[in-house]
Amino acid sequence: MPDLRRRSLLAGSLAAPLTVALPASPATAHTASGPASPATAHTASGPDAKALRAAIAGLPDADATAALVRVGGRDGRWRGSAGVHDLESGRPADPDARFRAGSTTKVVTAATVLRLAAEGRIDLDGPVQRHLPGVLGSRFQPVTVRQLLNHTSGIPAGDGLGTTFEELYARRFETLDPQRVAASAGAKEPEFDPGKRQHYLNINYTFLGLLIERVTGRPYASEATRLVLAPAGMRDTYFPGTDPRILGPHNQGYQAVRRADGTTELLDVTEWNQADRFAAGDMISTTADLERLLTGLFRGRIVPRPLMRELFAVPADITGASYSAGGLQRYESGGTVYWVKTGGRYGYNSAIAGTCDLRRTIVYSVNSTDAKSEDANPVVGRIITAALK
Repeated sequence: MPDLRRRSLLAGSLAAPLTVALPASPATAHTASGPASPATAHTASGPDAKALRAAIAGLPDADATAALVRVGGRDGRWRGSAGVHDLESGRPADPDARFRAGSTTKVVTAATVLRLAAEGRIDLDGPVQRHLPGVLGSRFQPVTVRQLLNHTSGIPAGDGLGTTFEELYARRFETLDPQRVAASAGAKEPEFDPGKRQHYLNINYTFLGLLIERVTGRPYASEATRLVLAPAGMRDTYFPGTDPRILGPHNQGYQAVRRADGTTELLDVTEWNQADRFAAGDMISTTADLERLLTGLFRGRIVPRPLMRELFAVPADITGASYSAGGLQRYESGGTVYWVKTGGRYGYNSAIAGTCDLRRTIVYSVNSTDAKSEDANPVVGRIITAALK
């Protein structure tokens, strides 16, 4: 499945004291964390229940502390959870828990833009400079809204609060507002001329969030809730802004760190100010709500049908392009095309995936212990393999 290798420039050791210590081997880590909770599920015909149960069995381990999975569609449904709410208590993971959805936020942002385009308030082929004058420097050619949506803008990444995990963790409660992120990107040289390449970057959706605010005069979170979350019935989803907490029921997230003596220790990274992620990755959600988002989109309940084609519109003239104007990525497995979006914030990996006809849908949240690693998490890999059977 695409985008499961979470690309990141973040690396480094931790200076802060760690809350939980685990030996390097997964088996010992399991023992040190307390007994793993059994995988629990409600099964129906269709998905391979045995394979899915096996995919999330044995948690917590060195790769993840919890996993929540929903497989649905016309072929049947399966629900499962495994692991622990937190390593200290060892309580079973809450199957209805909220979590940081990361870049899955982009699908909501894209749907919001498409709703506004259907109302005639945004021109997908118009330059974003028309609405956000001065944010992009004079070296930039006109960048269309559609090019922001499908990551062909050529705008480079904006500045952040650090380049290593150590730096980012130390500043995790600071606020970096999206206006500053956008301004820092706009002051740089373009990566390439608009429309010539596709490069997936958060900055495109930072600009889209600012565009939504400019054309509506309302905060991004308010418009995304009004135009997407509410129509989809996503009652447990929200945008935390500068609040570092996850409100409501949630399972703790951890980041693994290798120490000098070869052991692996875990830092609780549940609380983190994600304001700089904004419209690119600030959302907190549940697996049930993300399933509602996927089905609502594909059934035409959110984006008006004349614009639904944009959900699946991948640039045809760019070699290797896979991202659509709907914030989704095209992936083909065994002759079946899935439309996918993954997300990753420290402590949390998530994804939505489905066929256009909703014959099969997949939603998961995995409390990965290295959620921003370039390598695919083994638990995530097992879930995908089992869900595509």
